[in-house]
Amino acid sequence: MSGFSKRLRSEIEYAGLNQKEFAAKIGIKKRALDAYLGAQQSMPPADVAVKIAAALGLSVEYLVTGRECKRSVDISGYLKFRDILDDLDELPEEILEAVKAMIRTAADNERAKANFR
Repeated sequence: MSGFSKRLRSEIEYAGLNQKEFAAKIGIKKRALDAYLGAQQSMPPADVAVKIAAALGLSVEYLVTGRECKRSVDISGYLKFRDILDDLDELPEEILEAVKAMIRTAADNERAKANFR
């Protein structure tokens, strides 16, 4: 699998979409997306690459080369959580769901405290 395919697959997963949803979002057939993600290592035409990158908030350069990861959404405030996100990615789904529930509960408690101040 090419670097492009790996990055694309990873970014689609990071966006929380399945492949069928993503293909529909950018207006291409799932079969075409499968070609970009699969062992065929096919590269999309420039206009499709631009649609893919825009939908993921990335630059085409990043998808193709792995360099210059520019997102259209400012994620700089979240970079301090990158190591935690990497660790969460290693957890099995049942543990991940429990961790999510704990985080939501703690955040809800903090929001409730803030509302009473």
